[in-house]
Formats: sequence, structure tokens, C-alpha cells
Amino acid sequence: MHVSETNQGFNTRAVHAGQEFEPRTGAVVPPLHFSTTYAQDGIGGLRSGYEYGRGGNPTRDALQEQLAALERGAHAFSFGSGLAAEDALIRALCTPGDRIVLGNDAYGGTYRLISRVLGGWGIQNKPVDMAALDDVRAAVAEGEGARLVWVETPSNPLMKVTDISAVAEIAHDAGALLVVDNTFASPYLQNPLALGADVVVHSTTKYIGGHSDVVGGAVVVKDSELAEKIGFVQFAVGAVSGPMDAFLTTRGLKTLGVRMERHSDNAQKIAEWLVGRPGVEKVLYPGLPEHPGHDLAARQMRRFGGMISVQFTGGEAAARKVAEATRLFTLAESLGGIESLMNYPSEMTHASVKGTELAVPENLIRLSVGIEDADDLIGDLDNAISQL
Repeated sequence: MHVSETNQGFNTRAVHAGQEFEPRTGAVVPPLHFSTTYAQDGIGGLRSGYEYGRGGNPTRDALQEQLAALERGAHAFSFGSGLAAEDALIRALCTPGDRIVLGNDAYGGTYRLISRVLGGWGIQNKPVDMAALDDVRAAVAEGEGARLVWVETPSNPLMKVTDISAVAEIAHDAGALLVVDNTFASPYLQNPLALGADVVVHSTTKYIGGHSDVVGGAVVVKDSELAEKIGFVQFAVGAVSGPMDAFLTTRGLKTLGVRMERHSDNAQKIAEWLVGRPGVEKVLYPGLPEHPGHDLAARQMRRFGGMISVQFTGGEAAARKVAEATRLFTLAESLGGIESLMNYPSEMTHASVKGTELAVPENLIRLSVGIEDADDLIGDLDNAISQL
């Protein structure tokens, strides 16, 4: 993407970044490059910089350019999954003995990776409430200091909102780097790098892909030194996204802004409807004025997103009953697709943290609100909740 284009609006960048037409035929959509290897003009003489598919692929490069443009970064790396992206990032920036301070309601898969997989490699971790800035400051400074501070905002699934700028200042004062998982918000709603974060990670499987048909992950940075380290691990370990996955992710990104507006519209309407319903104990959605992170989310996000969590007065039994009673909300893991999904995190996405301080309340369900007609989704929820 030309430098002069970096000031263009989000949707313009989403459609055009990395998407120059194919010069030989004029094809508006760049072709898919499936080749695993590339002809060389003599030993060491690379054509257009490509040598082997693990090291580079034109389709993947186009996606990486698109991701960097949308996150206001300088370098992006596309991986085979969100957890592959997180693993490569941590291995690139940490060494055995380093410590990661992370939210005490982090995604279960992230905590499992850090504690059970990388813990065996010598990585330490310290969960903390990211809203309690004094506790964050103490945790980051503890011992020899943290290497990484890891934030999800809004968090999964408790929908907590973290002050990215404030935590960035705490991390940097202690010589640590701030990593923000921006999966729930997406680049359309929030740009952590512009708020002081050093690294942004995504499960591109979710809102970025947007159609529940491609698994992927991404890391985006501004700093060239960090990029060099991450790029080396991506090449050396090889958990890259394949060409077809990169193509599908690129196609999803082109409509991200339009979809996020509809997700946000629907979620706001549904959250407001849920408040005060019989059997509903609490509605967790940053778009509600009573949400403790509402004002902060309004400052650092464009809209409030498509994710809602709901807790029920009837406890685990009520949550399970509602989760299994909807028709339009499909009971399934994952989120961020055009279709609405229902999830019971305690036994599904966050089962790996049961029995720890990161455990999810058993009376909670998580809604990924799709782009269907909001009135139909409300009718579906009304039917399920009325059975309590």
C-alpha cells in the first residue's frame, strides 16, 4: 500500500490494502498462489524475493499488508491459528525464567498455553485483575520484573474493559512490553497500537475471517526489532497460514467494518432487552451505561461490539437450559461469525481453567451476536428464557 494511502478511512484500507490488481490480466482480485517453491535466476538469485512457501507467499503477504494497515502497525504476521500466533510471539520475545502478567479472566486457551505448555519451558505467569491498576503495577514489578503484560479487552467471557494506555504506561515504566489480544474488538472497533500497546494479537478465525470457515491468527507490531524477532520464529517454526486460509481471511477483512456495525447494532439492542428480564441476574455488555467499563470503552473503542455474556439467577441449571433451548443461536464454540452462536464457557471454551482463579461462573452463557434480524434473535432468546 502506498504511503499516501495510510490516512484513508478504515473501509477503504480494508478493501484496497495489499490488493493491487494483477498486472498481466488486470484481474481485480489478486490470484491465489498455491506454489510451495519458486524458480530462481541462478543460485541465490530470487525472483521477487520468494524462495519457499514457509518463508513467504504472495497471498499471505497480501493479508499481512492488509492486517498491518488496519491495525495501524508496520509489520504483520499471519499464522495457522490464534494460539500458534501467541506461541510464536512468546517464544520470540521471552526466554526461560521470564514472567507474563495476564488478566485473571484471560481466555482459557491462552492460559493453558502459557501455564501448561510454556510453563514447562520455564515461562512463569501471574494472573491479576487488569482493572486494579495498583495490583497490575505491583505484579509487573514483582521479583525481577515481568517481560510481558498480556491484556484482553473486552475480556473473554466476562467482558471486562482494560485501560490500554494506563497499562501500557505501567508496563513501559517497568521495562515490560504490552501485548493486547484484540480479537473481541477487531481492528475496526479498537487499535491498541495507537493507545500505547507494543504488540496486537488476533484469532483471525473470529471477526476478521467472519464467516466461521477459516482458522487463523495474527501478530501486528510497529517496532522493526520486534518484527525481526517474530518473523524469525515464524520462519523457523513454520506455523504459517496456508494460501487458501490467507485468501479467505483477506476476503473476510474487506467487509469487517460493515459487519461490525451490524454486530454492534444487534448486540446493543439485545443487551438492552435482556436487562431486567425474569431469570436474568446480570448482563455483561460494555454498551450498557451500568457496565463498569462503559465510559472507558466509549473512549477507546468505536462501538461496543457483538459479544454479550449473561448470568442467570437460577445458577448452572438455568444457564445450561437456555444454552440448549435456542434455535437461531447455535450452541457451538468460537465467535465472530455472521451467524449467532451460544456458548457455555464453563464446560466449553474455558473448561481448561476450571478450578483456578480464572474459572468462569457456572451461571454464565456467552452470546456471539450475528448479523441476522435483531427482532428474530430476541424472539429466540425470549422463547428460551421463558422456559426457566
